[in-house]
Amino acid sequence: MARVTVEDCVDKVPNRFELVLLAAHRAREIAKGAPLTVDRDNDKNPVVALREIAEETQSAEELRERLIASHQTQIEVDEPEEDSMPLLMGAEADRPAEDDMSEEKLLRALMEAQNQG
Repeated sequence: MARVTVEDCVDKVPNRFELVLLAAHRAREIAKGAPLTVDRDNDKNPVVALREIAEETQSAEELRERLIASHQTQIEVDEPEEDSMPLLMGAEADRPAEDDMSEEKLLRALMEAQNQG
């Protein structure tokens, strides 16, 4: 039955290698407890996945997106441009913040603290 199912799926996903990837991903989803969209009919998970793709109860595009999302390990975060950082921080780029201390002042303060202790 699986061979006939593969032949039925080629219409929906022309690339057989992609079909294998999508069906394998769906079979893993089923194994983890995802609800079936077709009757099992005593078939194993890979055959059920192929039947779902063939009957278009699982969209190839949605499967593709879920497959890609399952392999992503880093979430892309939009960070502000470097030029706009001073504006976001409320200070100009050339002018140090008011509470910034020069190296010389910092060293003096450390020496005074050490002498007092």
